[in-house]
Amino acid sequence: MKNFVYILVLSVLFSCTTTQKETPSVQKEKPLMSVPKKYPSPKEIRPNYKKDIENWSQLNALKDFLKRFKNVSTKEALSNAEELEGLVATLKKEEKPVLFTIAPFQARLNILHNEALRLSDMRNIPSITVDEVAEQIKKIIHSFSAVHSKINTILSKKRFEEAIEVNEAAIGLDTSKVNFVSNYSKTNNLQRKLEEKTKDL
Repeated sequence: MKNFVYILVLSVLFSCTTTQKETPSVQKEKPLMSVPKKYPSPKEIRPNYKKDIENWSQLNALKDFLKRFKNVSTKEALSNAEELEGLVATLKKEEKPVLFTIAPFQARLNILHNEALRLSDMRNIPSITVDEVAEQIKKIIHSFSAVHSKINTILSKKRFEEAIEVNEAAIGLDTSKVNFVSNYSKTNNLQRKLEEKTKDL
């Protein structure tokens, strides 16, 4: 009977010791992965260009989804990583407005997709740290800002080109007369230079 009591006491003490050893590590890991962290917002499309992209559903869906990463924990970010990668992949491969079917814009989408893939891969790395995930989220936000910057640049160029197009008929210019005046001026200048050289002789 004494032996049974002795064994029982030892078992209780051993289980308490094990629980005390395990609990701190579990308590330590949980807050690190679950505490939300604030991240900067991506660069925005300029207000005067928003109408140009309002019907671009893939871009707008990705923009709305990334709002989840404004104040997110490591655990939440990793659980949303696969869906994020899918949205970026869709934006990359689906049909785009004609203005954005150019190599420089596609290059920015490729970079963004690579960063999203990297975050998705982090879900399968047991030793991944909070800081590593945080750094990857920043890279994704930076890459999406670069996409928006390129959109702003492309639309700015389009506006500039539209502004310098001159409707000659609307302002009463006769292009044949403009060319005649220009040619007459060139001929006149050549004639004057020849006369000056003749005088020197």
